[in-house]
Amino acid sequence: MALTGRAALLAALGSLPVGILEPGWTGILAVNGSVALACACDYALAAPVRRLVLSRSGDTSTRLGDTADVTLTITNPSRRLLRARLRDAWPPSSWQPGTEIEASRHRLTVPPGERRRVTTRLRPTRRGDRQADRVTIRSYGPLGLFSRQGSHTLPWSVRVLPPFTSRKHLPSKLARLRELDGRTSVLTRGEGTEFDSLREYVPGDDTRSIDWRATARNSSVAVRTWRPERDRHILLVLDTGRTSAGRVGDAPRLDASMDAALLLASLASRAGDRVALLAYDRRVRALVQGRSAGDVLPGVVNAMATLEPELVETDARGLSAAALRTAPRRSLIVLLTTLDAAPVEQGLLPVLPQLTQRHTLLVASVADPHIARMAEARGDAEAVYEAAAAAQAQEERRRTAEQLRRHGVTVVDATPEDLAPALADAYLALKAAGRL
Repeated sequence: MALTGRAALLAALGSLPVGILEPGWTGILAVNGSVALACACDYALAAPVRRLVLSRSGDTSTRLGDTADVTLTITNPSRRLLRARLRDAWPPSSWQPGTEIEASRHRLTVPPGERRRVTTRLRPTRRGDRQADRVTIRSYGPLGLFSRQGSHTLPWSVRVLPPFTSRKHLPSKLARLRELDGRTSVLTRGEGTEFDSLREYVPGDDTRSIDWRATARNSSVAVRTWRPERDRHILLVLDTGRTSAGRVGDAPRLDASMDAALLLASLASRAGDRVALLAYDRRVRALVQGRSAGDVLPGVVNAMATLEPELVETDARGLSAAALRTAPRRSLIVLLTTLDAAPVEQGLLPVLPQLTQRHTLLVASVADPHIARMAEARGDAEAVYEAAAAAQAQEERRRTAEQLRRHGVTVVDATPEDLAPALADAYLALKAAGRL
């Protein structure tokens, strides 16, 4: 039960003139008694809040940056008209800053025995699961003097998925994949490719592809066409340790790594390869395997939604053991991690032989574009010192990448905007060379 501002104002205004015309408490109490009687009647006519029946429906997932609509259905089983204000409470990260009040509060009127719907539009600012909090309703009487207030607990969860901004690169990568598959006039041949079909020779074809037996049987020169092998195994490994928490621009490195992994997962599944995902730091944070081509991307996106960087040093030996357990057959292991010298030299290099003995290893890392801008800065002494520090950092990353390449590892080092297409190009190059 709550006294509204209107009732308080009436009480104050009612006391003043009576105190002037008829001094004494009797008149004041009489007038305030009238106000109190009106408030009591108003309170009695307000629809009860506890008896309301509430239910939820609507979206259960959305991509980061998009909206999700969650609908509340309010049923009024009482005999009184419900005039109410409603607050649908969610965590602060469910809305853009400054929009919570407008998005979460609603006015509604529900006649006796009827129901109404209100929709809360969420626009989350972080990945993960957003859990609904209480629904608080304030029911007013016809005069607006008194109100009843109560809360209902109504569980609902909206999963905020990664945005997959690199999806825009998928059409061009699929076009390149069709070229590798031999569905266009551009054909490639590698040591690990499969025979596809025969066609007539055209100028510019590799003479090593001529099938002399087929040529002898026909009146024209025939060449063999090849396509990359299908049904290869791709394991995407996300390092979720402390280095993935470093922010590059407005987001952690982990977010850029996930975006690149999503593009590669989508491309590889379209190529007919089997894709698995492992997220690890000191223990397995997410694991997706054994999915069909159509279920790979939804499974990977859903598993990535709740991943957050862990402020612990990644256990390289444990990561290697988990990767080998997940990929028992020969696979392409794509490790998205850092190229900082210390974690690579002390953690990754000692376990490289275990990974490269049976598998093809590709290491992808997020480079900070701010370092490149610092390296180009000039003008004053401070800018020169910053440029020298940036050049030293770039040289350390280059030396670390060279160490990995000497062990037969393919290395991709690119900024967040370029990492996804660069990783997809590296995958296509390995496929064209027959190394998968």
